[in-house]
Amino acid sequence: MAGHSNSRNGVIYFLIDNSLLLIIGASIALIWANLDHSNGTHSYHSLLDFDVTTLWTDGQDAAGDHGVEPTAGRTEEAATAPHGLTLHFIINDILMALFFAIAAKEVWESLLPGGALSNPRKAATPLFATLGGFLGPVIVYLGGAAIAGGDSFAALKDGWAVPCATDIAFSYLVARLIFGGSHPAIAFLLLLAIADDAAGLLILAVFFPTQAIEPVWLLLTVAAMGAAYLMQKRNVHSHWAYLLGPGVMSWMSFYLAHIHPALGLVPIIPMLPHAQTDLGLFAREELNRDDTLNEFEHFWKGPVEYILGLFGLANAGVVLTSVGTGTWLVLAGLLIGKPVGITTMTLIAEKCFGLQKPVGMDYRHVVTLGMVAGIGFTVALFVSVAAFRQPGAIQDSIKMGALLSFLAAPIAILMGRALKIRPDADHIDPPESSAVESDAAAA
Repeated sequence: MAGHSNSRNGVIYFLIDNSLLLIIGASIALIWANLDHSNGTHSYHSLLDFDVTTLWTDGQDAAGDHGVEPTAGRTEEAATAPHGLTLHFIINDILMALFFAIAAKEVWESLLPGGALSNPRKAATPLFATLGGFLGPVIVYLGGAAIAGGDSFAALKDGWAVPCATDIAFSYLVARLIFGGSHPAIAFLLLLAIADDAAGLLILAVFFPTQAIEPVWLLLTVAAMGAAYLMQKRNVHSHWAYLLGPGVMSWMSFYLAHIHPALGLVPIIPMLPHAQTDLGLFAREELNRDDTLNEFEHFWKGPVEYILGLFGLANAGVVLTSVGTGTWLVLAGLLIGKPVGITTMTLIAEKCFGLQKPVGMDYRHVVTLGMVAGIGFTVALFVSVAAFRQPGAIQDSIKMGALLSFLAAPIAILMGRALKIRPDADHIDPPESSAVESDAAAA
């Protein structure tokens, strides 16, 4: 996720502040996998399936012990076995828990007084738009899969959630280019993206377990939340205490319950001591807050960008010939379903329920914003791996659709120009009754 901008200089800080490490990691993975393919080597997948426990075992073959074989593609056993500690597992299931924890932090704070979701009346229209941003892609994806034929539908139907994702960091960066930094469309998009994140976390937990869910282990999650609550009441401040204690307990409970362990830190986030109000997503003023929840984000913001780089490296390694039906279904869901769904539900909210768009926004902004929301990338790539755990042609074609969702960015920019949208030119400061508070996007 993009973080708070500041005055830091240097190439590394530029890459971190603009979330470019993810793109670099994904680019390296694409080049590496395609070189492997052309040379007949398997170094990319062999590295990802390397079991680090072999570094301290007595020379035992990890493949024999854990079913992980360095083949041309990662086998189903490599993806789902009770595995050793492969690099792919460390990145996707352990390190990415910190990414989803920060996403959960933004969702939780948005519910606090002053947050984008704290006032149902003001949030209503963007929440309708969020619903459209889910229904549109699902209808387009499943409809396209049905048209493709019986076998294709059976093979691809589990990917329905992939085009529902919106990459909050990249969509925010692109939206600023189109609308400017203070246009109400930015606040509308951020609120939509926050709600999208919340729904995405729920979908990952409910619809994409790693195996059959064993709910008894969720009692450990309840115990972890209770422990974190007691720590809060005893004024334990350091986020490390929560992370290494209740956080590890919660992660283990998700892992043992077969809910995706990357979501394992999410239940702990609301338990961390936090400010009682929200200043807005990406608000600079939050840098001055030292409550435990903000301390957690301030510490991990930079490392998470490196983790996202590793995530791109570990998951974007698909050969260019992997483009297939799944690719076009994901792209259709994101580039058609998203803007059509968001625009349609915004119209329904206005015409059928008497709700209002933010002052300064018209349907030129809504449809362009809908296309910006079609940048799925990070979460879409993650969901593609969660939905299709068996590596192969289907998974790769879906991944390619997630990667190519960046096409939404230039399309949205061209749409903005065609519709004569000028950065901040149409901005009118919304009154108190505005549907969305413009300071939700304060930067």
